[in-house]
Amino acid sequence: MDRIVFGVAAAFVVGVIAWGVLSPDGLADFAAAGFVFVTTDFGWLFGVLTVVVFLFMMWLGFGRHRVVRLGQDDEKPEFSTISWVAMLFSAGIGIGLLFYGPLEPMTFFLDLPPAFADTTPGSDGAMHIALAQTLFHWGPVAWAYYALVGGAVAYAAYRKGRTPLMSALLEPIFGQRSHGVLGKVVDVFSIVVTLFGTAVSLGIGALQIGRGIEIVGGVGPLGNAVIVGVIAVLSVAFILSAVSGLKRGIRALSNINMALAGVLALFVLVVGPTVLLLNLIPGVLMTFVGELPALMAQSAATSPDAQGFMSAWTTYYWAWWVSWTPFVGMFIAKISRGRTLREFVTTVIVVPSVVCLIWFTIVGGTTMWLEQTGAAISEAASGQDMLFTVLNELPFGAVTSVLAMVSIVIFFVTSADSASIVMASLSEQGNPTPRRWTIVVWGVALASIAAVLLVGGGQVALSGLQSLMIVSALPFAIVVILVMLAWAKDLARDPLTIRRRYAREALDQGVRAGIEEHGDDFVLGVVATAPDEGAGAWLDTEDPALTDWYRPGAAEREPAMSEASASVTAESVPASSAGSTES
Repeated sequence: MDRIVFGVAAAFVVGVIAWGVLSPDGLADFAAAGFVFVTTDFGWLFGVLTVVVFLFMMWLGFGRHRVVRLGQDDEKPEFSTISWVAMLFSAGIGIGLLFYGPLEPMTFFLDLPPAFADTTPGSDGAMHIALAQTLFHWGPVAWAYYALVGGAVAYAAYRKGRTPLMSALLEPIFGQRSHGVLGKVVDVFSIVVTLFGTAVSLGIGALQIGRGIEIVGGVGPLGNAVIVGVIAVLSVAFILSAVSGLKRGIRALSNINMALAGVLALFVLVVGPTVLLLNLIPGVLMTFVGELPALMAQSAATSPDAQGFMSAWTTYYWAWWVSWTPFVGMFIAKISRGRTLREFVTTVIVVPSVVCLIWFTIVGGTTMWLEQTGAAISEAASGQDMLFTVLNELPFGAVTSVLAMVSIVIFFVTSADSASIVMASLSEQGNPTPRRWTIVVWGVALASIAAVLLVGGGQVALSGLQSLMIVSALPFAIVVILVMLAWAKDLARDPLTIRRRYAREALDQGVRAGIEEHGDDFVLGVVATAPDEGAGAWLDTEDPALTDWYRPGAAEREPAMSEASASVTAESVPASSAGSTES
């Protein structure tokens, strides 16, 4: 147990809870002022950072480092691809898909983004624009943030042998200082944003579950006692799931929930406007790709309407994803050991984005179609009501509403138990299997925050804490920038990177020498050279940065780098060098 990290994080949590209970209006005012400051004065930073992170991950996944493995060179993945993808969703944006699935497309459908003000609200064109804007917020650029931190943590822990902590990612830049005060500040902050960010999400989930009980059960407004009861029951469930471990708890629930969400989406597709939705999926994808420059250009617009839209939506989302990167990133790292960077980037960014495209098109497209046909979905009392309002307009509305509630409950449980494990790991200096009592402590704290906020301050305190999360994303954006720089520096000295360059140098020298001496009639061989003349003349094999980086005590097992360094596989050799060999 890192007593400093645990104690400071716990004290900060208690202080903010007390503020939210004793003075919810004061917390809301402070958070609102901070929110305006961040989104107005630093909105450009989040816009630029989002593009840079996405391009950086594309370079890692499909560039020269694509075959680097998040673990030993011959290590196999721990989880199947299906379970891996299911856990990615449950930990990442599960509740958000159900809450914002009908809400966000409907909002843009009736009130188009400023860049598309010439499009008629409520038209078929507005439907495409609304879904493209939604996919911009929930698609590849959002998952690039998670992939960056998740991949960096997995690389540092499972390939470099460092402790799986956010602070350990900065070691290539700050050296041993990353293990001192600077590192503890980063780790404390990671716990705080994880705890509050997840608590806000769980609070929204609890409100939606409570609203579902009211609608499905036909009962009157539920009081605080029922909401607290819902949180208490679900808290017991997610704590039991967390202490049971990844393989038995989170994986099983994630697989179940992916099946439930898939059944719900398939049902809406079949009983809804099937032909329209099938046409919308490729159409929205083409609209998204074609309008991507316009979507990004909104960040640079200076009109009051554009600035207001960016603050309320796009910049808000970018800051939200940044604030969630410690939690989701570290969880993704725990389940991604053994994947290559190409496989990791493709799955973590591309696959969830495709699923988000299909989900938002089916649910959001059906919502907008119902609005066009006179169902008045936009008149729903709140965002929590909209999903149930849509389902009630379709056949078997009571059954599908119950199915949706069960899915929300499981998303609630899997998000909370994932966060509990991550916070416990951060409290125990990166222990990949933290003790059960530590998991329970953070699980109880998480449930208590959600309950206290909803009962003590209600929506006011919840909104204030949500804005505080956005404020906290500003300093963490600097951490994200440093993570990119540190990871790029690490990869430049990776054994596989060095072997690839060594192979390229050796092949180039051999081909040049063969052509000069024998023309086209030669084969490559291996002969000794003087120390400063061979293919490794550029490499300082005594450099501590290349020889002293691995810490076997911080990982589960030590990779056999000496054997790996001696082999050059076909995949390790660049295409250009392979072509030279054939010549």
